[in-house]
Amino acid sequence: MPKTTSVRSKSRLRRTPMLRRSRAALWSKRAWRPRLVFWFGALTVGLTSVLFAKLADGAQHLFASLTTAPGVGTVAMLLVPPLGFALSSWLALTYFPNSQGSGIPQAIAARHLEADAERGRLLSLRVGFGKIVLTLLGLFSGASIGREGPTVQVGAAIMMAVGRAGGAMHARGLILAGSAAGIAAAFNTPLAGIVFAIEEMGRAYEARTNGLVISAVVVAGLASLALTGNYTYFGESEAVVGSAEGWVLVVVCGVLGGALGALFSAGALRLLRRLRRWTKGAPRRVVGAAALCGLVVALIGFASGGTTFGTGYEQARAAIEGGTLSPLFFVGKFAAGLASMVSGIPGGIFAPSLAVGAGLGSTIGLVIGGGAGLAAILGMTGYFAGVVQAPMTAFVIIIEMTGNQTNVVPVMLTALLGFGTARLVSGEPLYHSLSRDYVAEALRRRRLDEARNDA
Repeated sequence: MPKTTSVRSKSRLRRTPMLRRSRAALWSKRAWRPRLVFWFGALTVGLTSVLFAKLADGAQHLFASLTTAPGVGTVAMLLVPPLGFALSSWLALTYFPNSQGSGIPQAIAARHLEADAERGRLLSLRVGFGKIVLTLLGLFSGASIGREGPTVQVGAAIMMAVGRAGGAMHARGLILAGSAAGIAAAFNTPLAGIVFAIEEMGRAYEARTNGLVISAVVVAGLASLALTGNYTYFGESEAVVGSAEGWVLVVVCGVLGGALGALFSAGALRLLRRLRRWTKGAPRRVVGAAALCGLVVALIGFASGGTTFGTGYEQARAAIEGGTLSPLFFVGKFAAGLASMVSGIPGGIFAPSLAVGAGLGSTIGLVIGGGAGLAAILGMTGYFAGVVQAPMTAFVIIIEMTGNQTNVVPVMLTALLGFGTARLVSGEPLYHSLSRDYVAEALRRRRLDEARNDA
């Protein structure tokens, strides 16, 4: 018996230093500094997202005030968009390269690049600052763009910067965390932020990044809640599928929404590639093409009475609340969104896509019946799933934005139908197709640098 006790006590003595060392490592400065810096970065993403949202709303209101002012409204409506698009394009080319477009393709491309310098060209604080300023300029110019995609690039850039400062150089995980935090704070949709990181940003998702993504979403979400409160982006909707007409809406909105969303993506990719070939090496042509796209947006806005300018948030919310939009609103918004994206100015497509989908659903609801608010939600889901070809992100973000927890299965089915139809119409996912251009440019630049060094 004494011998057994002696063996146990020796074993306990051997384990005690190990426990002390592990506890010391847990509470050491080296272990906690990267975590604190990371949480500071996530907090910064949340605060930046809220500030960006308020500034974006202000830019839209300024444009609306200018275009409705007595005596100068019509002139401003026709002149401000082309001039603003041209200025935004020139500033992006001259001072903020790689800030063009949505920002999500740049974040995806950065995850595929190995060199820190190559990532830095796409995700720097300078690019992030330019992204915010030029997106605001686009909204002040009436562009049919949103701030949500740009928030992804800004969030990823902030997390990359704080990661370098804090010694946490898991670049791919930081980009995922920043992207997810940006989406979560922009829409107040924490689940959608996580799903977006897994489905759209990650594709080959690594389990070890779970903690990074979730903690970034939580911290950024807390910052957003502290400043704006717990709100639902489109308010609360109680629309449910409770009849045969409702299930017909599910199928029609899913199929037609997915097909139209795929046409948007395919059309944007084709036009962007043609413009890229035409403007290659000619900055004046790039700025001129942007001005022409701005003129198209101005003419569409003038013809629609100003309803197609900006994000389309007010129109989408009105449709979800049961209001009826013009039957051709979705056509004008589709064209304005396409022209805004093809122009190359900084700005996202999330919010305009939701507006197009709500308008499409509203028109389908007028024809089929089944409830205007329900039709708008289902149209929004089908079209959004068709544009981004990410069905999980589509149905989670719609459910969270409308607060409609009783409509999960119909919305999920609509997203799947939209995604399936989009894949049949166009097999090219928009964001990933655009990200390959940034990767190709980085590889081309690398080869040129290697050739110079060899020479």
